[in-house]
Amino acid sequence: MRKDALSQHFLRSPRLALMLIGHSNIKRRDLVIDIGAGSGVISFALSKRCREVWAVEPDHETALRLRTNLEQRGVSNVRVFEQDFLEMALPEGPYKVFANPPFHLSSPIVRRLITAENPPESFYLILQKQFALKLLNTDRHYTSQLGQEVIAKYATKIRYPLRPTDFTPPPAVPTVLFEGKKI
Repeated sequence: MRKDALSQHFLRSPRLALMLIGHSNIKRRDLVIDIGAGSGVISFALSKRCREVWAVEPDHETALRLRTNLEQRGVSNVRVFEQDFLEMALPEGPYKVFANPPFHLSSPIVRRLITAENPPESFYLILQKQFALKLLNTDRHYTSQLGQEVIAKYATKIRYPLRPTDFTPPPAVPTVLFEGKKI
């Protein structure tokens, strides 16, 4: 069940998640973090494409559903972390991020990723389009202060536009898959 206070908009389809992952540089050997894993649509899709997934879900009820869904599908390469991503210890070795985080946490999550002692090799986040545009290095749109910090370390681009019907419930704002790859 979606919780309004957590600004949750879940991807509807594992097939869509796999297609979006296909727009990334995620490889079989990778460790990938899924922030705000929800019921596991992205975590399940990632489990098919990479070595290990860290599924981070702070809400207890949702984390229980996530564990149940993964168990029922026989998924063994996903570790569920029932905690706040902004407070958890990040991997010591190389990792990537692919996630559909709550929109109200987009800015703190991006800041945490780019300022981490061991930042990700790349990150793919489903973001509000207006926020994503501020993280691009372009003359067509205003680049925010956070965007300036991101583009100093990462090549950025919008990889894929999403439709409201790709989510349950549909978000009221345009959304995109955003990419940041280490320079």
